[in-house]
Amino acid sequence: MGIIQTVGPNEALIRSGGGEEPKVVVGGRTIVVPIFHRSQRLPLSVMTLHVKTENVYTGEGVAVSVDGVAQVKVARSEEAIRTAAQQFLGKTEIEVMDVPLQTLEGHQRAILGTLTVEEIYSDREKFASQVRTVASPDLAGMGMEIVSFTIRDIKDPGGYLDALGIRRTAEVRRDATIGQAEAERDAGIRSAEAKRAQQAATYEAETKIAESERSFNVQKAAYDQEVNARQAEAQLADELQRAKTMQEIRREEVEIEVVERAKQIELQEQEIQRRERELEATIRKPAEAERYRLETIAEGDRNAVVATATGEAESTRRQGEAQADVIRLTGQAEAEAIEAKGAAEAAAMQLKAAAWKEYGEAAVIQQVLETLPAVAEAVAQPLARTDRIVMFGGGDGGGGISKLTQDVTRTVAQVPEVIESLTGIDIVGSIKNIPGLESTTRTSEPGDDEAQQPEQPQA
Repeated sequence: MGIIQTVGPNEALIRSGGGEEPKVVVGGRTIVVPIFHRSQRLPLSVMTLHVKTENVYTGEGVAVSVDGVAQVKVARSEEAIRTAAQQFLGKTEIEVMDVPLQTLEGHQRAILGTLTVEEIYSDREKFASQVRTVASPDLAGMGMEIVSFTIRDIKDPGGYLDALGIRRTAEVRRDATIGQAEAERDAGIRSAEAKRAQQAATYEAETKIAESERSFNVQKAAYDQEVNARQAEAQLADELQRAKTMQEIRREEVEIEVVERAKQIELQEQEIQRRERELEATIRKPAEAERYRLETIAEGDRNAVVATATGEAESTRRQGEAQADVIRLTGQAEAEAIEAKGAAEAAAMQLKAAAWKEYGEAAVIQQVLETLPAVAEAVAQPLARTDRIVMFGGGDGGGGISKLTQDVTRTVAQVPEVIESLTGIDIVGSIKNIPGLESTTRTSEPGDDEAQQPEQPQA
């Protein structure tokens, strides 16, 4: 009866006997019959080997001691395990580790004899790679493989490495001095370049500042030109508005003149109506009264004739004569009334024409002087409708309420000039030429509040 034996992944079970080839089991199980089979275990784990070679002469004859570390193990293939089983079954672990160790030490000594100290020291990886390359075939013949190999330490009993260090130190110091000098030189060059760049930047900044100032001056000049143009436009607009205001004032003055003329016409019409009423009272009414008296007398005579008449023919005749007399008297009265009215109107017109012809400019002056208060009232009328007036100025500057009074007085004083421009009559000159007013006009000023008025001529 057989026994089932198992094995872990880090070792191999080799079953031999039974008249067959040895069976290799890794990480599995197999049946072992005690009488017919024999089972042996072979470790597959990694073995660490300290490869030390002391006082080995290099290619230049310098003795060095090299300490390396190698990781070796039995290969995983079945053929390698069979080969390792042939080599190491029945041996202890130390005996198994000593075989690859001796092999590695021998190859390490051989490679050290072909290299220089500088090559070994400066490129340890290259040295370790050569050892692995040379020793791998020999270990493969034993069923083993090199997992890794590194150089841990290199020693020089003769002080060659120290001399290299001193030389290298001197070289480093030399290079450091040279490097410092070059650095100082480069620093000087960089400093000069920095100063030059700084100076160039300063010049560039000053140039930009000058360009900015020039742009500012040009733009300021353009703004000043635009402001001057706006001011000129505002001044022209002010003058235009002033001209429009003067034109409006002139229009108001013309309207005042039109009102004055309408007033004069109204006065003339009132005078004509007064003359008509006078004629009606003195001529037409008496004529109508006379006509009424005659009609009454005729009616009385007719009634008396009718009353005393005895015959129809006589009555009819007398009645016809009475009606004829009434009609004749009525027509005569109306004709006399119309004649009297026409004579009165003609007389009024002749008197008015004679008066205008006789007095001429004096009559016009009289009408103007009579309408001056109405003109002043019309000029001051807008002020009378104003609830509140705010004025600035006053004092010795002639502003304030005195300026407002002067403006109203000046507007009234312009009326004679308007009349002169419309009619060609110089009112002021005519007043001065009136007898008896010459002395008064010499002492009176044009801007007095109370003007001297000439004596009114009788029409």
